[in-house]
Amino acid sequence: MVSFGFSVLFVIFFMLTLVLRYWLASRHVRHVLRHRDRVPAEFAGRIPLAAHQKAADYTVAKTRYGMVHAVWSGLVLVGFTLLGGLQALSIALLQLTGPGMAHQIGLVVAYAVIAGVLDLPFSYWFQFVLEQRFGFNKMTLKLWLLDAVKGTLLGAVIGLPLLWVVLTLMDRTGALWWLYAWLVFSGFQLLMMVLYPTVIAPMFNKFTPLGDESLKSRIEGLMARVGFASKGLFVMDGSKRSSHGNAYFSGFGANKRIVFFDTLLERLAPSEIEAVLAHELGHFKLKHIVKRIVVAFALSLVFLALLGWLKNQVWFYTGLGVLPLLGQNNDAMALLLFMLVLPVFTFPFAPLTSITSRKHEFEADAFAASHSDARELVAALVKMYEDNASTLTPDPLHSAFYDSHPPASIRIRRLHEAGALAGAAGMEPA
Repeated sequence: MVSFGFSVLFVIFFMLTLVLRYWLASRHVRHVLRHRDRVPAEFAGRIPLAAHQKAADYTVAKTRYGMVHAVWSGLVLVGFTLLGGLQALSIALLQLTGPGMAHQIGLVVAYAVIAGVLDLPFSYWFQFVLEQRFGFNKMTLKLWLLDAVKGTLLGAVIGLPLLWVVLTLMDRTGALWWLYAWLVFSGFQLLMMVLYPTVIAPMFNKFTPLGDESLKSRIEGLMARVGFASKGLFVMDGSKRSSHGNAYFSGFGANKRIVFFDTLLERLAPSEIEAVLAHELGHFKLKHIVKRIVVAFALSLVFLALLGWLKNQVWFYTGLGVLPLLGQNNDAMALLLFMLVLPVFTFPFAPLTSITSRKHEFEADAFAASHSDARELVAALVKMYEDNASTLTPDPLHSAFYDSHPPASIRIRRLHEAGALAGAAGMEPA
């Protein structure tokens, strides 16, 4: 009875999530198309109508792609769970390997390979059809395939040992395995923050020191004003994959480095680059990064504790189409089922995370306005919205679920207000 009840609950949340995603996407498409033929007043004179219409068309195309992909992903999820896909896969592997760690790891690997292959056509279509149609794709098929191979090998080298450790903890450390696994997972995440900038990222992109001495001096002056130390300023060859542009800082502790996409440097003026960087440094100085890490670690602890309880409940397996192995280890199956169904139950609560993220973005914008020129940040954002074909008129409800950043019009309005306040006070940006 409990098993059937959990199946019903899963189906209810699955349908709720799918219908909600479809409804939000439909709202978004209608809203964007309704505002396609007129540039919003905040951007009049800054963004041409043709660019605004391109952004609308790009947004609609991506949203419709997302709708189709969501339906396909839902079908794959049901196939693996309620229709017995994971059960059949487990039985086939058990006959091949017998019970034990080989079966456990093989189950996770086999699922990852099958799911990856099933998703491959969507990845290809997005990159070489949708992105190509709007002029953003710069990748060759060879580079795309090379990235896929590198990513797979890197995932195996890093992921398989971690998976072995977690499964071993689940099997041998008793009821509190989830706490030990959380400690391992947290340490692994921190290690990746240290290794990513210098070891992992260079496997996919080329990073060269910033050569523009004037810009470099300007940025170093900003960093000195806000008290930020980094291991260097680097330019990433993002243009070999896409014409989208961005800037970010990565690393942890003394290993922090600032990275600019080459496409961003080509488009923005030095004063605008300084303003964009001031925003990114705002996240660091206001401890947004640390807060997000703490929240992520806290949530992972809660979810692992929940999994620690669920893995011992027979109804958790049978309610999702799996008969647990009697007298055998079912830890890998528990991991997979939990990973697959968690997004179904958590998606309706997505706006809760967006609220905090948007608050941080407003705070970083205010920080940038106080340490650079708010008008330059506005100018930079307008260029980035145009270059990345980001819609200026998102549906508010869709944006609340999917966008970590505030809508463009609200963000620009607040920056104008910050600049006006600085001007009224007779202050010049530092």
